[in-house]
Amino acid sequence: MQQLIGPFSQILTFGQTPVKGPLSTEQINIIHQGAVLFEDGIILKVGNFEELSKSPIAVHEIQGDHVLLPGLIDCHTHMVWSGSRAADFERRNSGYTYQQILAEGGGILDTVGWVRKSSAENLKMLLQGRVNRHLEDGITTIEVKSGYGLDEANELKMLEVIHQVNVDTKADLVSTFLGAHVCPKEFHKKEYLHYLLNEVAPKAKQWTHRADAFVEAEAFSVALARPYLEELIKMGFELTLHADQFSRGGSVLAVDLNARSADHLEATTTEDMLHLAQSNTVAVALPGASLGLGMPFTPARKLLDAGAILAIATDWNPGSAPGGDLVGQSSILAAREKLTAAEALSAITFRAALALGVTDRGRLIPGNLMDAAAFPTHDFREILYQQGHLKPDLVWKKGALLSSNGVNTKSNFKF
Repeated sequence: MQQLIGPFSQILTFGQTPVKGPLSTEQINIIHQGAVLFEDGIILKVGNFEELSKSPIAVHEIQGDHVLLPGLIDCHTHMVWSGSRAADFERRNSGYTYQQILAEGGGILDTVGWVRKSSAENLKMLLQGRVNRHLEDGITTIEVKSGYGLDEANELKMLEVIHQVNVDTKADLVSTFLGAHVCPKEFHKKEYLHYLLNEVAPKAKQWTHRADAFVEAEAFSVALARPYLEELIKMGFELTLHADQFSRGGSVLAVDLNARSADHLEATTTEDMLHLAQSNTVAVALPGASLGLGMPFTPARKLLDAGAILAIATDWNPGSAPGGDLVGQSSILAAREKLTAAEALSAITFRAALALGVTDRGRLIPGNLMDAAAFPTHDFREILYQQGHLKPDLVWKKGALLSSNGVNTKSNFKF
């Protein structure tokens, strides 16, 4: 059955918004007093509410001011974990570096210990809770990585948990195999990468077609990572890389290997930015990690001005980015890097979709999924201005209004 929802004070469709480079308000295709016509979870038309409501269809009228955005997309998270790394945060604030803590067996390896001891059911419960919170924030598509198992049994346990929660939740979860996060204590690095290729990656393929690696000297250098990643490509994996967080090299490798995205980029140079701009590899900024580690932000302004594709994600994880607030972190990055609202909101909608290789969401246009979030305001600029405190009160996933998992459906939503 065809359904019409509106009127919305503003609908940001992003219908003709460019994929690359800087953006202004005029480029985000705003419809005033608009509505969305959809059927079976697919958008049919987006236009003026009065015009579209003349047809004999089911009309669900929204009372009060609302701004409608495409469902938000978080394209880089580590949301399967147990335990806490509050001690790491305190140690970093006392002068220890991320690299020192990792070298001493803390950091990522501490979380690995917690995850290895956790049952799949416990991890599933914890992930479901985090996904529910994202849904409340209007985030309807979420990338989730493994990488806290670092052996066959536990990496596969994490990927299966992601799959099970994806089946059970109303959000779409996109899983990524991150066996090459760091090297566990029981292996040397080259030996560990051979183990991943021979024992783990072939079995991970049943759960995901995506793979990631942490390309840094403390994890896996460019020289070590390149042959490993080339073998993963031969096995049929698409790539995304942790790149240029503390030192450069990873983003160039990502472009060379035609990766979907290069994520972090805090240490990216002007030369690297031009390399990214000349490619279709999405540059993913992770401001939550910069906040958690007290380090510089991704040079988002320079990346956009160079002509790159910029996305923003939470990096939600227990160590460097425990906050998980996509809009709040995007607002902070926008203030620090002088991003327009058009640039920041594009970075968490259709440009983030490109980082995941999905083309049926992120824009409110005919043929796309009816994934959407309505914020109770008359002006889209309020969403970033309020730094994550303005939450959507109506969220749709594939046309279904989410009225459970903590999502608040206002009584003035009339059928």
